[in-house]
Amino acid sequence: MGRNNWTREELILAFNLYLKLPFGRLHRGTPEVIQLAELIGRTPSSIAIRLTNFAHVDPYHKQRGIKGMSGGFRQVLPIWEEFIEQKEDLLFESEKILAEKENETIDGKYSDILSDIKDLKGEIKIRAVKTRVNQNVFRQIVLVNYSNKCAITGIDIPELLCASHIIPWAINEKERLNPENGICFSSLYDRAFDKGLIGINERFIIQISPALMKKKNEKYFKTYFEPITGLKINSARKYLPRKEFLEYHLQRIFKS
Repeated sequence: MGRNNWTREELILAFNLYLKLPFGRLHRGTPEVIQLAELIGRTPSSIAIRLTNFAHVDPYHKQRGIKGMSGGFRQVLPIWEEFIEQKEDLLFESEKILAEKENETIDGKYSDILSDIKDLKGEIKIRAVKTRVNQNVFRQIVLVNYSNKCAITGIDIPELLCASHIIPWAINEKERLNPENGICFSSLYDRAFDKGLIGINERFIIQISPALMKKKNEKYFKTYFEPITGLKINSARKYLPRKEFLEYHLQRIFKS
């Protein structure tokens, strides 16, 4: 096989990076592009080309009329299709390959989020590790999608930011890792959204639930909730919240 032919592993790693970078940083000078190039023995330019190939098959960019580079279409399309059908498996596989390239184990690389399950054994541990790692990757993707800022307040302190699921993780397995199913909120609004105290309509406007409106005379309501009533959330850089997901949240989770 010639060096110009990319292996499946290399394509998966490029796709992993594509999901974690905003569209405007898919170029050879981006530090993450340079780092991946060094890991797999490719040039930064070749990595950048593969990233723009993924942009070419990304439905989001097709809707925007942005074509990316179509030359490697046939090579990257199977990876994209695999992601659509098996998001959890492909994301986890990509993180395992990336850890190996970095001379790490997946357990070692993610020790900070796996420490409390280190004593689990067998299939139970494998499933738990896969879930934790995938949740972490989903968080990275969602935060980058909102420029690492809360979609309501603009807070840009990573420790205070959450990747909020619109349809909860446990309810829809197929969409739990879909970037269109995530919004970046700071901790307070993440919790309020999760519990249905606030919602987002199809025009991306914040709605306050009747349950929370009962507290409208409280000082904390006037400080934290009154100012955001009717506010439009900040736009995502790449994947907008899918309107069907927002509708589900308003119908099933929002305390109306």
